[in-house]
Amino acid sequence: MKKLNFINKIVFFFNSVAATLLLLSYVLPFIPPKTFSVLSVLSLAVPFLILVNALFFLYWLLKVQKQFFLSFVVLVVGYLYFGSLYKFSTPAEIDKENSLSVMNYNVRLFNLYDWIEDKDTQVKLVDFIKDKAPDVVSFQEYHPHIDIDLSFFKYKYEKLSGKRNKIGQAIFSQYPIINSGSISFPKTSNNAIFVDIVKKKDTIRVYNIHLQSLKIDTKVEAISQENSERLVKRIGNSFKMQQEQTEMFLKHKNKSKHKVIVCGDLNNTAFSYVYKEISEGLTDAFKVAGNGFGRTYDFKFFPTRIDFILVDNHFEVDAFKTYDVHYSDHFPVMAKLSFKD
Repeated sequence: MKKLNFINKIVFFFNSVAATLLLLSYVLPFIPPKTFSVLSVLSLAVPFLILVNALFFLYWLLKVQKQFFLSFVVLVVGYLYFGSLYKFSTPAEIDKENSLSVMNYNVRLFNLYDWIEDKDTQVKLVDFIKDKAPDVVSFQEYHPHIDIDLSFFKYKYEKLSGKRNKIGQAIFSQYPIINSGSISFPKTSNNAIFVDIVKKKDTIRVYNIHLQSLKIDTKVEAISQENSERLVKRIGNSFKMQQEQTEMFLKHKNKSKHKVIVCGDLNNTAFSYVYKEISEGLTDAFKVAGNGFGRTYDFKFFPTRIDFILVDNHFEVDAFKTYDVHYSDHFPVMAKLSFKD
């Protein structure tokens, strides 16, 4: 530090803060939000902290200063535990006779309230799904809109609530649904649903989970105007609800005797407690075959991945894609799976 000039001392101070916060965030998946909800909010900033530390690392490296070791070590620790924030390659898609394609999409009520100004959004969204032709699609923030025709799917299960406008979740399938149900979360419109579908001789349970929303207005002016203490407290309370919902979901899932696929909008990142709990014993399809940052939510500040497709060890992930289409505030994801012999 003595050899650094005044400007670089300031830079290193902020570098130290960013590195400390990132290192601290690595332990957050092991801390239940009910224990320390305010601290758990830091997990949302992990992608941002990774990018900031990468910039600090490059800054010191270009200056040939040993201070680059600080962010370098913290980034390596994160890579060894979480893997890469950015996927550089993806396996070639393999056509297999026993393949199953699964899409997850938070459709934001099919643009019911014209959040997107394009009047053809609903038509384009349905045409997109028809073109990609998933065998199974899992919808969050679903609304049985009069102009939405998904009759090209043979089977469906909907769980809706509300008096004026029915909203909720749905699973559409090209394969027979022999069983279905809902895991109703208390004090919220969010919930989890499931269907058991039959493909040849295999019965597969597909879950569609939608955890408590953080209710963050992503507009810059809205975030800057909101009281930061109130914002953190509100998000912390949402994290507590997410933990309770996760516990209910896992209690139900652990009783299933079928092959399991979990789709959904967790309203939280892959660096969170709820993701760690839900993904335990499952494979994150993006980590196997995804590409890029895997951004699934339209957040301007940094790439945010909160929508997932997780599969148990009966499946191989042959392909995965995040589609950059703006028909909602989320981006659809689709995995191509096959059964292991």
